[in-house]
Amino acid sequence: MGRTYLVEEGIGQYLSELSTAVKPYVTGLLIGQCSPQRDYVIRAVRTPPKDQHEEQNSPPKLASLDEEWITTHASQVSRMLPGGLLVLGVFMIASPELAKDGQNALRKQRVVCRTYDVQDPKSSAKPADWKYQSALSASWLALGCTVNVNIHIPLLATSPNHDLEKNTKNGLNRWSKQIEDSVFLINGQVKDDDTELLEGQKKSRGNTQSSTQFSDVKVLTQLCQGSSHRSTATVQVCSGSINLRGAVKCRAYIHNNRPRVKEAIQALKRDIINTLSDRCEILFEDLILNEGPQKKSFEREYHVLPQRLFVPVPGSSVMLSDYKFGDEAAGEIQERFVELLDQAVQAEEIHTAEGISTVDICPVPDNLEDTQQTQLTKATLLLKLQQNMGVVVAAAVAILASIFSFNYFSD
Repeated sequence: MGRTYLVEEGIGQYLSELSTAVKPYVTGLLIGQCSPQRDYVIRAVRTPPKDQHEEQNSPPKLASLDEEWITTHASQVSRMLPGGLLVLGVFMIASPELAKDGQNALRKQRVVCRTYDVQDPKSSAKPADWKYQSALSASWLALGCTVNVNIHIPLLATSPNHDLEKNTKNGLNRWSKQIEDSVFLINGQVKDDDTELLEGQKKSRGNTQSSTQFSDVKVLTQLCQGSSHRSTATVQVCSGSINLRGAVKCRAYIHNNRPRVKEAIQALKRDIINTLSDRCEILFEDLILNEGPQKKSFEREYHVLPQRLFVPVPGSSVMLSDYKFGDEAAGEIQERFVELLDQAVQAEEIHTAEGISTVDICPVPDNLEDTQQTQLTKATLLLKLQQNMGVVVAAAVAILASIFSFNYFSD
């Protein structure tokens, strides 16, 4: 028997409806959470058509399976998943004659594959042990926190200053290490990694969305790791800097089957790191789309990062997320949820719960070389003065003694 998958009962109905489509096959994504014992599947989302006109007029054949398009869809959906949730794999609903070839094609991508016979959409899963469970989507614990961001990323003069995206990624990698080493307070308490998340709390009864237990988390960043840690200062010539500032809302979900603290904290860490990284990627994608390739000239730029919003999954305690720029209307958000997650969203269900975060790209003055030379000259003189302080003091004492002696003998 393969790995066990506990699946939300409503997914079976969704897959059955997809199987009635007049097509040789349908592909999609399985969304859920991995755990050491089993995996939980709470959503199944069909792959959106790449060309609406082509889909309506000529049903695709298996030879037209676009693996790159499926991968792109998975990448876009991953941005919309809070901490703890991920794309588990790909499913295919296919006719019997295409089932084997379809599985082989998808397994080349090293993903979970479940193929359904259109005559028997609830056929047994191979190699996974596929089990439906009612109210699975409501059996989740939520963790949330607000992280204040103030990241200063220097732009070295030796690197191309117009490659802002690469420099930003490097800076975020250094910041992510600080998040990994941070202390997390769960409801004001520090808990051991191996203890149960709900230890000392009364577990909510029932499987309704209102019974979802929510843990408030505070993130304390450590400046030094232990008293033996020695910090070093490095002097580098920079052509400018990137400054990221703001407060970001982060959220993670973990199944309530005796979760450990370390599992919950790790899910929240992933969300903190991913949400800021995804926003920067979306910003640079938008700049390239609207302004073309990045300019080689380095000018001061001020940009607003996209804000995070949350949308509830129907009949679930879990909320998915998305990102919007200030000029985007609710209709655009609704269209994205329909296209990427096959989910209709009402405007009043869209919750934006955070303020504005910014990216400030600051160049140095035009007379960089003159400024650097002046600062270097001052630093050199100061260093020489410090090194020869003893000589200077001795000379001053000698001069004062000479003046005193001259005045004494003159009298």
